[in-house]
Amino acid sequence: MNEPDATASTITVLITDDHPAMRQGLASAIAREVDMKVVAEAADGAEAIAMYCLHRPRVALLDLQMPNIDGIGAIETIRSEFPEANLIVLTSYPGDARVTRALSMGATSYLLKTAPLDEIIRAIRSSLMGRHVVAPEIAYDIARHAGSEPLTVRELKVLRLAGAGQSNKAIAEALFVSEDTVKSRMRSIMSKLGALDRTHAVMIAVQRGFLD
Repeated sequence: MNEPDATASTITVLITDDHPAMRQGLASAIAREVDMKVVAEAADGAEAIAMYCLHRPRVALLDLQMPNIDGIGAIETIRSEFPEANLIVLTSYPGDARVTRALSMGATSYLLKTAPLDEIIRAIRSSLMGRHVVAPEIAYDIARHAGSEPLTVRELKVLRLAGAGQSNKAIAEALFVSEDTVKSRMRSIMSKLGALDRTHAVMIAVQRGFLD
């Protein structure tokens, strides 16, 4: 198929991913669509923000784990300046907490990189019709944890330090609280996550996207 002219009806697309092969694969798939055109590519969140401001694409595909500014930061910045932006997360990382955070920041859809290319193309078109597309396995994960109590900011601070291998005493000193407070928060964390111990809690938190 011939590459279309960038007319008002053309779906212009920005591709953001720190892996050149992934960008190339997406660009090739989009180029086969007569009504779509890749207007820019970016390798990190900072570049994505700059390219979005320069080209104003109708749809942007964004990875989450990227150098400099990550996908969440890029989404937040772009949406703050362009509330109408159609931002599709395309990532290797599932997890209900991660998905919920991305959607709350303004992502319009959330897909995994394992999705067939035709599904990604459909999601691009659907986003322009105001439809939110979430990968089925991710939707199931969100439904499974619906109603569960979220971790508080203070609990997340404790969990991050625990994940870094810090002892309760070291965590208490870092956060300027008592060891008893740390132990109390850790018990709350394990209860909310259904964890058997602190190591298990960290593992679950990473899987669900509370921790990167």
